[in-house]
Amino acid sequence: MFKPTPATAALKRTAPGVQPTLARFFCNFLLLAFTAAAGSAGAAERIGAVRVWPALDYTRITIEADRPIRHELLLVKNPDRLVLDLEDVDFASVQQEIADKILPSDPYIGQMRAGRYKPGVVRLVLDLKTEVQPQIFMLKPVGEYGYRLVLDVYPLVPVDPLMALLQKPQLKAEAARPGTEAAPLAAPAISGLEAGLAPAPGPEQAVKGKPLVARLVTIVVDAGHGGEDPGARGRGGSREKNVTLTIARKLKSIIDAEPNMRAVLTRDGDYFIPLQVRVQKARRVQADLFVSVHADAFIKPHARGSSVFALSERGATSTAANWLAKRENNADLIGGVNLDVKDRYLAMTLADLSLTAQINDSLKLGKAVLSELGGVNALHKGDVEQAGFAVLRAPDVPSILVETAFISNPEEERRLNDEAYQEKMAQAIFKGIKRYFAKNPPLAKSTLAAID
Repeated sequence: MFKPTPATAALKRTAPGVQPTLARFFCNFLLLAFTAAAGSAGAAERIGAVRVWPALDYTRITIEADRPIRHELLLVKNPDRLVLDLEDVDFASVQQEIADKILPSDPYIGQMRAGRYKPGVVRLVLDLKTEVQPQIFMLKPVGEYGYRLVLDVYPLVPVDPLMALLQKPQLKAEAARPGTEAAPLAAPAISGLEAGLAPAPGPEQAVKGKPLVARLVTIVVDAGHGGEDPGARGRGGSREKNVTLTIARKLKSIIDAEPNMRAVLTRDGDYFIPLQVRVQKARRVQADLFVSVHADAFIKPHARGSSVFALSERGATSTAANWLAKRENNADLIGGVNLDVKDRYLAMTLADLSLTAQINDSLKLGKAVLSELGGVNALHKGDVEQAGFAVLRAPDVPSILVETAFISNPEEERRLNDEAYQEKMAQAIFKGIKRYFAKNPPLAKSTLAAID
């Protein structure tokens, strides 16, 4: 049986004409209270997407939502695991988005699972395969992305890029000798006709101070974009990051098959590498050259042709080159860089007072490559252009950026996805590299590159 409350009793004692008005007010008040309570209960943020990018360098996990995600990260031992608490997020959406996202081949994460830790908190647990050094940070909305919570899982001992050099096949000359066991990184002196480089200096040249080069030539091949950063997109759905990786791999294979030459990829999968880390890798292996592979785009589909760019310290050579440099430099904003981490290699690069020698050599390399590209595709510009590309700022490594074609042009997009054309493009870049070395033979260095 209904028992009157003090509020209803007071309502009965009110004058008859006032009772309906107060009753309506009281009912509206209760309705608003219940609506607010229901809204508060449903205020948990739905997770828009969870993406996982495994790589040898590190594994990245991004959690995307419409608003910033409050979080807490814990590193737990015995067994090793990462615990990530997410506040005010919808548990069902988290559980749905993480399903089957961790691959068996992931080098650092065994599995990822979610549970309700306490009211308002969803707990993610990542079982680890090895000791790690995690980094976590928030990214503001940019491009097609909303707010992103980024968790980077680095190995406790960083991967040494020098190990990539051991993937170089045995030199043809050594393999042809029966019963000969050669050191993995040893190489005979460069013999120009066989290696495609300048002829090795004779005894008289050595006496005059021109060193005899007896080492492998190291070329770093950089596949532009990757992971969270797709790069430009064609109307047919092609992504620049996929095209550049395919061409970069083909170029590496061609270089590795050449005696006295070896190639190192900055990335060998679909994951993001910050621009300065690409520069850092080139410097750590004491690269002789750095070649960054891209596929151009423009707002209008008629733009076409291949281009080559070098660094400029004094502004861009054209408005288009300046626009392109700004777009490429924004890769860090889209791909996601933890700005709280100070990179000593970045400081080292920016502290260099002069890039004049590097730029001069880069222009020579760019001209040689551009002349070869003209035999495969139309040239967008007949000269090497210059702008402030961050990825070309290694002060001691001649560096170029190759725009293979316009992915925004429907015809060139189709060609960029054709395996035969990709092979021709890689061959053209390689022939340009050989043409450069024919006129600019590499100076002698230590056979093994130093780490620092």
